[in-house]
Amino acid sequence: MSNASLIFNIHQSLPMKLECAANCDAGDLLAIVGTSGAGKTSVLRVLAGLMKPESGRIQVGNEVWFDSQEHIFVPARDRHVGMVFQNYALMPHLDAIHNVALSLMHLPKHERLIKAQQWLNHVQLSSDQQVRHPHQLSGGQQQRVAIARALAREPKLLLLDEPFSAVDQMTRQDLYQLMIDMRKSLGIPIVLVTHDLREASLMADQLVVMDDGVVLQAGSPGIIHGSPRNARVADLLGIQNRFQGEWLGPSSTPGYGSLRWIGVSSTDAQSDGPILTVRDKGKIKAGQQVNWVIPGDGIELWHSENLNAGQFQATVIQAQDLGEITMAKLSCSDLPGYILNVTMTGKKRGRIKEGESLPIFLDQNLIHVMPFKY
Repeated sequence: MSNASLIFNIHQSLPMKLECAANCDAGDLLAIVGTSGAGKTSVLRVLAGLMKPESGRIQVGNEVWFDSQEHIFVPARDRHVGMVFQNYALMPHLDAIHNVALSLMHLPKHERLIKAQQWLNHVQLSSDQQVRHPHQLSGGQQQRVAIARALAREPKLLLLDEPFSAVDQMTRQDLYQLMIDMRKSLGIPIVLVTHDLREASLMADQLVVMDDGVVLQAGSPGIIHGSPRNARVADLLGIQNRFQGEWLGPSSTPGYGSLRWIGVSSTDAQSDGPILTVRDKGKIKAGQQVNWVIPGDGIELWHSENLNAGQFQATVIQAQDLGEITMAKLSCSDLPGYILNVTMTGKKRGRIKEGESLPIFLDQNLIHVMPFKY
């Protein structure tokens, strides 16, 4: 493999707006996430050379595949890109090993089959499965064949277009692990397009959140989940504990500010809502309406030793036992209209009962404040 990084910056206005820039190192996986129509697949088409953007630059290692200023456009056939699709795109009349061999037509026939077998071994397909036709394989096994076929070309870039959405959850977990195990050994940049945030966060080194053709935020999964740039990013990431407030400005503690938590229907009568002491990044003016989020692990029940934890009284309105975890929804009498979502593990979760009133503690250090508007 190439051990070359991907760097791209692309712009398009018609037929749809597309603005996306990102870097992906060799051996890393970059996940592009967003709803349908966000422009995710268009980015893949541009990287593959199937669509020419109006302007920008695409470079893999020392090779420039597209540069609008230098009038460079390398066609798809010369880019050495491997692609894996949602629907597998296997030849139904060929067995697995011959499907992979299609990517090796530049080699003698005997050598093709040896190489194809090596790649199928690499994706953990048994010898018996390698001689089966697609209809004789499960969805997960077919996707392994598709991955082997894409890698058999020894691509400089691997593109994955919703590759696991057509298989069941258990099979999907196996494919996630396969990709995680293979990622570093391949030594090439991998770009994944998905609408599944859990999938992206599990596998990706970097996330790019897109909406309406534009990148809203890019960074590591941990940073984006903990510090979404705005409410739209929080919504796209599926962050459940998002609330409204008023930013009151710096507090008496250096590096911290005061946030008033207000209800859904904010009125002047709610100006006496609880005040939280949260980290202040100095980017929001006093008096502004804001959104704020807190991760589920920032909400504790019954007891907290955190000195910066705000205490409130809440009522359990729903508790669902899902085997190893319990998901609970709680309402806070002081803040009408809001629901707090908590995921619990361990022995304590057996204590939570619907209708119960209990104290909750918010770790104010984990609260992230965002501009009110998208």
